[in-house]
Amino acid sequence: MNSRFEGTADYVATEDLKVAVNAAVALERPLLIKGEPGTGKTVLAYEVAKAMNAPLLTWHIKSTTKAQQGLYEYDAVTRLRDSQLGDERVKDVKNYIKKGKLWEAFESPVRPVLLIDEIDKADIEFPNDLLQELDRMEFFVYETGETIKAKVRPVMIITSNNEKELPDAFLRRCFFHYIRFPEEQTMQAIVDVHFPGIKQKLVAEALRIFYDMRKVPGLKKKPSTSELLDWLKLLLVEDIDETVLREKDPTKLIPPLHGALLKNEQDVHLFERLAFLARREGGARPGQ
Repeated sequence: MNSRFEGTADYVATEDLKVAVNAAVALERPLLIKGEPGTGKTVLAYEVAKAMNAPLLTWHIKSTTKAQQGLYEYDAVTRLRDSQLGDERVKDVKNYIKKGKLWEAFESPVRPVLLIDEIDKADIEFPNDLLQELDRMEFFVYETGETIKAKVRPVMIITSNNEKELPDAFLRRCFFHYIRFPEEQTMQAIVDVHFPGIKQKLVAEALRIFYDMRKVPGLKKKPSTSELLDWLKLLLVEDIDETVLREKDPTKLIPPLHGALLKNEQDVHLFERLAFLARREGGARPGQ
């Protein structure tokens, strides 16, 4: 397994992100990643695993997820039913224990990458309930009386969309990095990775409109990197060139195929109002 992360051919990592990943690996602490939705937090884990030639385990957190599920779950109901039916399986309690992602990571013979995705979706106590396991890299299975101890400490990447504050005790155990929204130069590199050979004039116009849209005051959801890539893909599929994007006609101020960029009716209405005002004034595109 490679020990350092330097980005991959498919993932443009900034210098400070590379430093953060390698620091977390060196310290053997979880890497807590925050940033706007669509900035590549989840994809990072996949690319780190690829770069380090390591197995990847993913634990996607929901509002109903409990920390215990990451360790294991004991299906007592099925065991009771099987016992009533005289099933031979009931003699071994292990038949009714479902291993969680932490258990799988602890059992891995080689150092895996474990993604705990969107930890802030769970109950506020969820991070605290994992503290002992993160510290000791082991846990006890009461039903079997065994202790599961990590063979090698996994590389842990934990993502958060900042929906709720995480406890201080949990934060102390993590190395933290905030992925800033990419500047135009970095975004250009990201686009080039996904669309090699794309016309640079089209990219230049698309980026201008994209960043102008993000500057519009009152926008409920700013378009993200992933949405820009979707939009560019559609522009290519529909064979729309830069002259259409450079359109100065006040009746066409909302970008073509804007459904890839604007994801709620409030933002669409906002741009329609701005376009209406621009038409009245004969002005420039919204955001300019």
